Amino acid sequence: MEAFVQYLFSGLTNGAIYAVIAIGFSMLYSATELINFAHGEFVMLGALGLVTLWGGLHLPLPAAFALTVAGAALVGFLFERTAIRTVKKPHPIVLVIITVGASIFLRGGAMMIWGKDAHSVPPFSGHPPIDVAGAKLLPQSIWILVIAVVLAVGLFYFYRRTLTGKAMQATAINKWGAWLSGIPSERMVLLAFVMSTGLGATAGVIIAPITMCSYDMGTMLGLKGFCAAMLGGIGSLWGALAGGFTLGIVEALAVGYVSSAAKDAVAFILLLLILYIKPSGLFGTADASRF
Repeated sequence: MEAFVQYLFSGLTNGAIYAVIAIGFSMLYSATELINFAHGEFVMLGALGLVTLWGGLHLPLPAAFALTVAGAALVGFLFERTAIRTVKKPHPIVLVIITVGASIFLRGGAMMIWGKDAHSVPPFSGHPPIDVAGAKLLPQSIWILVIAVVLAVGLFYFYRRTLTGKAMQATAINKWGAWLSGIPSERMVLLAFVMSTGLGATAGVIIAPITMCSYDMGTMLGLKGFCAAMLGGIGSLWGALAGGFTLGIVEALAVGYVSSAAKDAVAFILLLLILYIKPSGLFGTADASRF
């Protein structure tokens, strides 16, 4: 029982990170129907940005957190303006290839700036681990879980209660119809890019204290976030959240009871199964579920 609870804590922690990454994927897809395969590199930028601002320059944690997310969102803004908006014939395959190229570019740039060595930062708070049924719950895990849930609830109310959120929903449903209604659809797409990349950076910030941060860390995290989004039903806020936690828990149990070698394989096995059995995702419908 003690081992099971420990695996569960690990799964919930990883699942919350996957969920935040998956929400970023789903947010962008629901607005543009684009899969951004550079999303994992924004997770990496978030982690290494915190390493520089908090670990290196010793800025206060809230300031380092905010500046890191804002910096990544600015990179997302420039990415959309220079690489996506300028495409004359935005065929989905062309756009996907552009995001793959952006991923390689960002990874190479990060290697030049931060080098190939791994970096680390301390936990957000220095409290000792909490004992629960003989298992240890790290305070950083609580931070991660709380931030993930707050982000999900905040985004839900943003889409349901604000005019900007409703305008983004309208653009996601029918971009041309939204434009005819007076909604600046291109601005809404840009906002979706900025918010999506900001969410990716947030995932990187909260994971930085519990893992080693390096220029190539975003690739696997991005792929697992994509798997979580597909598992829950891409385009769905709550589906992304549920898919992330499901993937994290199943992955942790597989590592604990099967083999540590199964850690990275679990996500892709689940992805293949869901594509064969229910392509819309466990929590999606036959049609793409929007926010």
